[in-house]
Amino acid sequence: MRRLILLAFLSLGFSRMHAQVPTPDQFLGYPLGSQFTPHYKVVDYFKTVAASVKNVKLEQYGSTYEGRPLMMAVVASPENFSRLDDIRQRSLAMSNAKDNGNGSQPVVVWLSYNVHGNEAVSTEASMKTLYELVNNGNAQTQQWLQHAVVILDPCLNPDGHDRYVNFYNATRGKQPNVYRYSREHHEPWPGGRPNHYYFDLNRDWAWQTQQESQQRVAKYNQWMPQIHVDFHEQEIEAPYYFAPAAEPFHDAITPWQRQLQVMIGKNNAKYFDEQGWLYFTKERFDLFYPSYGDTYPMYNGAIGMTFEQGGSGRAGVAVKKRDGDTLTLTDRIAHHFTTGMSTIEVAAQNAGKIISEYVQYFDRAKKDPQGGYKSYVIKAAGNTEKLNTLAELLRKNNIAFGFGTSTGSSSGFNYFTGKTENFTIDKEDLVINAYQPHSNMLRVLFEPVSHLTDSVTYDITAWALPYAYGLPAYAVKQPLTPAADAPAVRNNTPLVAQHPYAYLAKWNSLRDVKFLAALLQQDIKVRFTEVPFTVGSKDFPAGTLVITRAGNTAKGAAFDQFITSQANRFKISLDAVSSGFVDKGMDFGSDKIRYIKAPRVVLLMGDEVSSLGTGEIWHFFEQQLDFPLTVVNERNLDEVNLEETDVVILPDGYYRSLSEKASADRLKSWVNNGGKLIALEGAAAQLTEGEWGIKLKKEEDNKAAKDKAAQESPYEALKPYANRERESVKQFIPGAIYKVQLDETHPLAFGYPAFYYTLKQDSRLYDFIDNDGWNVGVLKKDSYLSGFVGTETRKQLKDGLIFGVKDMGHGEIVIMADNPLFRSFWENGKLLFSNAVFLVGQ
Repeated sequence: MRRLILLAFLSLGFSRMHAQVPTPDQFLGYPLGSQFTPHYKVVDYFKTVAASVKNVKLEQYGSTYEGRPLMMAVVASPENFSRLDDIRQRSLAMSNAKDNGNGSQPVVVWLSYNVHGNEAVSTEASMKTLYELVNNGNAQTQQWLQHAVVILDPCLNPDGHDRYVNFYNATRGKQPNVYRYSREHHEPWPGGRPNHYYFDLNRDWAWQTQQESQQRVAKYNQWMPQIHVDFHEQEIEAPYYFAPAAEPFHDAITPWQRQLQVMIGKNNAKYFDEQGWLYFTKERFDLFYPSYGDTYPMYNGAIGMTFEQGGSGRAGVAVKKRDGDTLTLTDRIAHHFTTGMSTIEVAAQNAGKIISEYVQYFDRAKKDPQGGYKSYVIKAAGNTEKLNTLAELLRKNNIAFGFGTSTGSSSGFNYFTGKTENFTIDKEDLVINAYQPHSNMLRVLFEPVSHLTDSVTYDITAWALPYAYGLPAYAVKQPLTPAADAPAVRNNTPLVAQHPYAYLAKWNSLRDVKFLAALLQQDIKVRFTEVPFTVGSKDFPAGTLVITRAGNTAKGAAFDQFITSQANRFKISLDAVSSGFVDKGMDFGSDKIRYIKAPRVVLLMGDEVSSLGTGEIWHFFEQQLDFPLTVVNERNLDEVNLEETDVVILPDGYYRSLSEKASADRLKSWVNNGGKLIALEGAAAQLTEGEWGIKLKKEEDNKAAKDKAAQESPYEALKPYANRERESVKQFIPGAIYKVQLDETHPLAFGYPAFYYTLKQDSRLYDFIDNDGWNVGVLKKDSYLSGFVGTETRKQLKDGLIFGVKDMGHGEIVIMADNPLFRSFWENGKLLFSNAVFLVGQ
């Protein structure tokens, strides 16, 4: 009897405890959906809920560049909550093929909200979802939690979220204005979509270049959930989108993963049908590019899905649609809340099957890896710095690797030649065996050519890491067993001298650029060689850094210690020489040994400039090089003292200062007097409209072919309306890899072999520079390697300039038709961009 009274008392206490959990409306002091909630209030609500109940674990897993917390809440039934860490460890063990999943293992469902900051409705929905999961009066959710552990990340991008919310809350009137031409529906540049450095965090899951991604994916990989949902928004007029996704599906995605997407989609549809809400599936949002919030989980054994609500940053709290209906924030919250809860329901009802298939996924991956290649060998090729950077990326993605066991030989597909060849394996080479649990992610990141089931794609279609890193590599059809431990770093035997005349450093990786940047900021005088030279038996290529004691006497006795400590900091090797006299080539006093002046750099941006392109350069200087950079809005260009500026960088975009004669003439005068202008993508194309001596390659050959085809078939232009999307892709190039031939004797190409792999995203090429300049990187015929390219665009991409330097008076214009810093994962382009900044024109 006393036991029954005690249980009743505990039950009453438990109910009262849950009754004390405030609804979002009660906590915020306004109805959810009547306004957008600043991030700190969202965090406070999650903290309040976690403090009110015993089955929510709230964890700060990181922080943003602007210092806002990154939070996740883990919700479970009381029984599962008591063994939460065991559940996590078992989920992780299953992903490593070390647990068969038997027993009472619940399915782990991870809901990610607001990766794009101005798609802020999902953060509002996260609060409603959290409340209903802990609401003891909701028998349905309590039943689901018996079979599912739910993780909620209420805001993946707090900096972007608050940029949008602060804008909207500051500009809206007392009542929301539904007319989309009102100011509350027009964010200022750069908008709230990206993070602090204007990166799209939904393209960064695999590459993890951003602080938020690094911290989030590390935590994700400690849990390895079975289901992941990424909540988004799209254009105002669009109905709601949920899985199943559109083609192309990568063929690494299993039939079960497809099947569960359909099951969840049908359950979503059931609830949407009841409410009469419009939706669509199987269109637009594909599963191919590996760095999304849906594909990354897919390639890691989970069911990954994108859910898209109409609205985004244009919708505000309310907006009038073209059909006359008003789309409200309250509507949008209801839609995201419904699909989130529907997903949890399907997960809970099918927990056993989901766990069983999850276990089989990794077991099959380990025992029978898919695809034709069973091993990959990446050669160090004298660039252990770059190889180690690649190794870091593999570790972040749970891909096991080792190194060559001893010098041996094998045969495989050579990424650089496109042929099957014999090759040697050295001890410092990185060796990856595909017989491992994460072989699907390995295959996706390394396969030379991905199979596209549909040419209409949502993002880039090629990304193979050997091309992105510029490292010689081979794909092998047989398994290779690597050494378990990394070899000692084996560089060429360094030259050693007592009280050196000079230190010599290689120039072929980003680490070398970081080393140079650190020296320049400490007023160390550094030079580089324009021509190869030999000291003793050791050859030094063009680009080698030369740091002489002469000219650096201000460091005194600390000179040697400082230079070597900085080399150790960036893990690069140095050679020390006792004389400026070389055995072959030019001595250190030659004018071929060029002095590097620390550049004073301005990055120009504006309302019509790509925020992504701007952010990639801003991040590169601040977070990778730790080198000073001044970001200037082009409307303030007249205020810039160009005499105190050495380099001006123009990211992709349109610049009024280039089209207005007075400002363009001022820039030309500055270049003529010794300035350096670096123009990328659209900015380089805009220079062809002025008198800068640069011309776009004409499409005369392609036009002539079209005219000829039209004459031969007068009905060529008659195409079915239903095929319009297919017809449009003839000019499409979402992202394909091309081989660029380099003039490796020019400083823009120092540190490279005679070629470079570029990620081409448009059809622009430039005429070869006849005089007063240098054609450093060119596309010749048959330069295509991988990725989708429309038939008409492919015909155009030949015999043109990609990277060049146009001399203008005492200065230079560096032309970059393609972006070498794309999403910061195209590692091999970073040295090329650095050459443009630090070496060209010195």
